[in-house]
Amino acid sequence: MAGVTSSEPLQNFNVFQDWINKNYHGEMNYLLAERSMTRRADPKQILPECKSILVLAIPYAPVSDGRVGGADKNQHNLKENKPPYRDNELQIASYALGDDYHDVLPQKLKAIVDFIEEQLGEKIPNRYYTDSGPILERELAQRAGLGWIGKNSMLINPKAGSTFFLAEILLGIELEPDESFSTDHCGTCNRCITACPTNCILPDRTLDSSRCISYLTIEHKNEIAENLREQMGNWIFGCDICQQVCPWNRFAQPADSAFESKIPLPVLTSDLLLDPVAFNQRFKKSPIKRTKRRGYARNIAIAIGNNKNKKDVPLLEQAMQDDEPLIQTHAKWAIDKINNE
Repeated sequence: MAGVTSSEPLQNFNVFQDWINKNYHGEMNYLLAERSMTRRADPKQILPECKSILVLAIPYAPVSDGRVGGADKNQHNLKENKPPYRDNELQIASYALGDDYHDVLPQKLKAIVDFIEEQLGEKIPNRYYTDSGPILERELAQRAGLGWIGKNSMLINPKAGSTFFLAEILLGIELEPDESFSTDHCGTCNRCITACPTNCILPDRTLDSSRCISYLTIEHKNEIAENLREQMGNWIFGCDICQQVCPWNRFAQPADSAFESKIPLPVLTSDLLLDPVAFNQRFKKSPIKRTKRRGYARNIAIAIGNNKNKKDVPLLEQAMQDDEPLIQTHAKWAIDKINNE
């Protein structure tokens, strides 16, 4: 999907500003930089020559396919207002099962710019981003007609759900803007809010990042608060729950080939003991490398503790010998949780 919007300043920047002021950004302090704030408010602070913004939506693996408990179980859970689940399997967010979009999408965006310049016969000012620059991409996508911002803060398209990456190309040429997506189709549905284990979804369609499982398993680099560990369930990288229960994701589109699953499933608890070399080799092209081995092992230890399988205690005891104190701490918590069951 693609849409075009103008280079006008963001109308809802105050929502982002308020979110920052309330410290809902967690430890993502890079968001606080004055230069970052200024550029998020006005695309022309990024590219002064900007006249149009091309916004793209590229699908990744749907969250409600056969990997998640089976279609029958999914339908039952949706009727009961519960998220689909994989019983005791370790879970990775669907967007992270393929290649890292940070590596893949910039090449695609550059190819689009090259094509435009070839058609025009001249170089044009441009900048492009995909979750990598100081830009409020969901508002721009709504302005470009790609969907509305749902109660779970995701951009939702009525024909494609919310399982897609967003990317933006700022262009120094005039393009006819698309009509903004002005309607809201969430209605009275609160499935995402009800299903969220950590109650991180806020009334203004933003999130308290410090409680979001996706944030905790990826962006949070230190110990995870004990009162949140049990609520993380089996998620070891990211979280799909609010998208799993969203009725609009029955329309999710097939994944772009780059983002089809390349990680063998199910993930084994033995991943807890991956050494640095094995971790780096396995996740070289994956978004999972962002959490680093220490964060990945920390998350697995929590999931093992939540699964309460005594057969995993020897793995946790080995993890207690790891050089990383972060891994030791969460492995001990998991052992205590299993033994106290």
